[in-house]
Amino acid sequence: MTAYHDLIAFQRETEALALVAGRLGWDQETMMPRGAAHQRAEEIGALETALHRRRTDPRVGEWLAALEGEALDDVARAQVRHIRRGHERATRLPDTLSAELARVTSRAQGIWAEARAADDVAHFMPTLREVVRLKREEAAALAQGGDPYDALLDDYEPGATGAGLAAMFDRMRPRLVELRERVMGAQRAPAPLMGRFETEGQMGLAREIASHFGYDWRHGRLDRSVHPFTSGSGTDVRITTRVDESDPLNCLYSTLHEVGHGTYEQGIDPAYLLTPLGNGVSMGVHESQSRIYENQLGRSRAFCGWLFGRMGEVFGLAGAADAEAFYASVNRVHSGYIRTEADEVHYNLHIMLRFDLERELIAGLLEADDLEEAWNTRFEADFGVAVDKPSNGVLQDVHWSVGLFGYFPTYSLGNVYAGCLHTALRAAVPTLEDDLARGHAESATAWLRETVQRHGGLYQPAELIERACGFAPHEGPLLDYLDTKFGALYGV
Repeated sequence: MTAYHDLIAFQRETEALALVAGRLGWDQETMMPRGAAHQRAEEIGALETALHRRRTDPRVGEWLAALEGEALDDVARAQVRHIRRGHERATRLPDTLSAELARVTSRAQGIWAEARAADDVAHFMPTLREVVRLKREEAAALAQGGDPYDALLDDYEPGATGAGLAAMFDRMRPRLVELRERVMGAQRAPAPLMGRFETEGQMGLAREIASHFGYDWRHGRLDRSVHPFTSGSGTDVRITTRVDESDPLNCLYSTLHEVGHGTYEQGIDPAYLLTPLGNGVSMGVHESQSRIYENQLGRSRAFCGWLFGRMGEVFGLAGAADAEAFYASVNRVHSGYIRTEADEVHYNLHIMLRFDLERELIAGLLEADDLEEAWNTRFEADFGVAVDKPSNGVLQDVHWSVGLFGYFPTYSLGNVYAGCLHTALRAAVPTLEDDLARGHAESATAWLRETVQRHGGLYQPAELIERACGFAPHEGPLLDYLDTKFGALYGV
């Protein structure tokens, strides 16, 4: 077993360096001086070069070869599986391509933020063309004759394919569209929250909610960023949110979403720290945690009743007449532009739009210069509303600027997983409704920690969800949940 111990010792150093790179990314989005963007890109590029060399180190291949046929326990087999997969992917990419991708996407993030703030697509377009070119090169190198998009998707959801996800979306779309049409045609029309909610109060309430959902402040922090995100793993897991003083739900539910990600990383077995098992197993599973916290738990009638009371205490008003009106406002269905602010009925339609467009981009069927027109045409067809400005359209998400092609569909896959987990959670924790009515979800986090979070990367994604739920994951529970919830809310 000397080869295994040598391999894991080497991998721990690689994982530690990757976390350092991630911390630079966190700093870039929260605290870095604006004028440091070019230097930061060089720093991240240098780190990525060092990481790529470690991931392609010939010794990794030699250690893996020495372990062929060895009798390994479940944990060791899983460690080796992850390292082999990472090594094989890394060895397909030239050092220069990895470093160039890191530098370009680091710079692109700041350029995207400037373009978004100015609603200036032309300012971002040369950078996006470069990112797309590099991602096509990366996809072709990884695919080795296979589907390029699948090669990128595999980085976020091992085992998933574009064709498989497209088939799932084709099954989901008719029921989502039918529900949307029923709800939008209903006589009921909940009003949005009204009032002004100061930043300090929003951030304080966001921290309180994070605590009630089990986020560990000894190993985490909450900051503000343009686009909310989670960074880190193990004993240092940081989350961000954003604030709009006319819309407190944006801050509170963005925070809850990131708390789902954060508690997942904090909940992984400490024995897996700085190893491939010490991270969430896939972005689909990660999104299942963020989405169940944000939606099935955070937007439930029970939790909204508690939140209504706290909003009144913190701000002197809750923005709605009573708890039931507040619950309706939190779950208001409307054809908004912004994915992160979308209601549960529309959310997956936002993802399907992005999924289709990025598959076409990587396949060469759509060029970056034509992306805005394609986005606007598809959005109006799907949502019945014309995009009014780029920050509400093609510039709204950070993902493509930082090269995250293949990431978007994992949001909907996470919703599907969350639907399955919610069904099992309700059966396993009979006190859940009462807990949520007190503003607490630690019992839900405890169940999720035991069934999902603590395992880290030990199991394959679909296997992990099946072990937690007792049945293979499928879209049925999510669609049934949406039909039941919004049918009752809108009387349809």
